[in-house]
Amino acid sequence: MRIVYTDPAWALDGTGRPDPALAGIERGVFGPDAHLDLGLFADGYVTEGPDFLRYVRGADALVIYRCQVTKELVDAVGPACKVVARSGVGVDNLNAPLLAACGIAGFNVPDYCGDEVSSHTLALLLALERKICTQDRLVKSGRWNIHAGGVPRRLSMRAAGIVGFGRIGRATARKLHAFYGRVLAYDPYVSADLMASHGVAAAGELGELFAACDAVVIHAALTEETRELVGAAALGRARPGTLLVNTARGRLVDLAAVRAALDRGTLGGFASDVFTPEDPNDSPVARALLARDDVVVSAHRAFLSEESERSLRRRVAEGVRAVLNGDPPPAECRVT
Repeated sequence: MRIVYTDPAWALDGTGRPDPALAGIERGVFGPDAHLDLGLFADGYVTEGPDFLRYVRGADALVIYRCQVTKELVDAVGPACKVVARSGVGVDNLNAPLLAACGIAGFNVPDYCGDEVSSHTLALLLALERKICTQDRLVKSGRWNIHAGGVPRRLSMRAAGIVGFGRIGRATARKLHAFYGRVLAYDPYVSADLMASHGVAAAGELGELFAACDAVVIHAALTEETRELVGAAALGRARPGTLLVNTARGRLVDLAAVRAALDRGTLGGFASDVFTPEDPNDSPVARALLARDDVVVSAHRAFLSEESERSLRRRVAEGVRAVLNGDPPPAECRVT
């Protein structure tokens, strides 16, 4: 069996190039008879274009990371392909409807990093609340001032809101309870009863959530329905000084609307682990936010820990092996 990993971040060595010796977990799962390809690489992984389409031709399985599943990719890989696995939580680049129409199994791993993402969300939020990054920059530049960046607020008297109450939203709710006096959530696909079982109050609409909360964190999936879900309309309902944190997908947020809300004080701060394109320096709109003291960013690493990465790699390989052996992927990983 030929298994193609299109762009495995874990396979890059200290020089930034793929090293087959790093695929020990995968070889342990697939066994010695499987042939593993670890991506077409130039100055970085190549995940589109004629050379890439020739590279994937004839694969029995594909494992994607940032690579986008398209009709051209499915046509290029050919009828031998039985499964496409997304190495991650999101499914926005998996194109599950296309795979299903072509008779190809598709799956992600939706629950491997809930602890990491929820902790990273709280880290970004608390950095905004306590003005940590501003204080860090000022003190290191010789400007010691306990009031610089503004006076923080008492969190036990504040409300925090969650957009999207799936696995990660629920993990974050548990941690928010340790700091905030009240936790609310907005998710039209989750019942108020289930939210109540987590000690969370349901908001009937997104604007209602922003109107009721002092801080809002985003854990929604990216779909056509949720693209730029958090934009001018929702932010127009926000309380003055609301903090916004995004550790889900960059396209969930209208950054121009965020900048405008920061300028007028509707938002008191914005933190994000995710942007589109991935590096915010590559976008004029995102780049304009980077110089602000009220903005905190990280490089799409909320999911990351040694434990989460090992678990993800193993579970992806086990799911691919199951499909190649004629079985379905594990139930918790199936995309419908």
